Amino acid sequence: MTRISDILLDRRTIRKYSPEPLDDKLLTELLVMGCRASTTGNMQVYSIVITRDEQNKKDLAPFHFNQKMITEAPVALTFCADFNRFNKWCLLRKAEPGYDNFLSFMTGAIDALLVAQTVCIAAESKGLGICYLGTTTYTANKIIDLLKLPKGVVPVTTVTLGWPAEKPEQVDRLPLEAIIHKESYIDYSEVDIERYYKMKEERKDSQQFVIENNKETLAQVFTDIRYKKADNVYFSKILLQVLKDQGFMEE
Repeated sequence: MTRISDILLDRRTIRKYSPEPLDDKLLTELLVMGCRASTTGNMQVYSIVITRDEQNKKDLAPFHFNQKMITEAPVALTFCADFNRFNKWCLLRKAEPGYDNFLSFMTGAIDALLVAQTVCIAAESKGLGICYLGTTTYTANKIIDLLKLPKGVVPVTTVTLGWPAEKPEQVDRLPLEAIIHKESYIDYSEVDIERYYKMKEERKDSQQFVIENNKETLAQVFTDIRYKKADNVYFSKILLQVLKDQGFMEE
């Protein structure tokens, strides 16, 4: 039997999927395991929208920048922060909910991400492949309309799920010493930064990114091409408006 440590250490993002379907029984098993994830105050303030229908996946695809994983994977799971259900329960039990604020959104978002990652680990333990789509928060307003999410519900992340049709090379990770701070945060010197990012910058794929994008450094690929300030500001405004519209920015 494959150990969970082996699964975690060998994990890689899967963007190409076999046409083999994912049966309902296995999907349900994965979701049951996922919903055992830790949750704030045992409230489970999240919901998961399953998209399996081919037309519905095609409708969803533009909101994920038409990445092929959405239509090629048998399943797309949209994980949402959800206080709608909890608020309704409170009102039915003569309790006045006070969850119309940013802290509550963060609570729901954390819950949603915890269950998403647990579902992913469960899926990988069964030999399935997964891919996180960060585009969910970029187009949250459109996804809300498409999935008919009511007030109090905000999509946080989307995961494609299916049988892998590839085994891509693992992407790099920073050395653990770059991430861990013992007892208190120790800020990074220039020498530290040079040392921690050396391996990432020297990888062939990183150097190729620099060449392809006509840049001088890998960092410029991130700041000037992949995650530009103008885009960050634009999508931030959309998400903040979504939070207001969905009832999470009341004072």
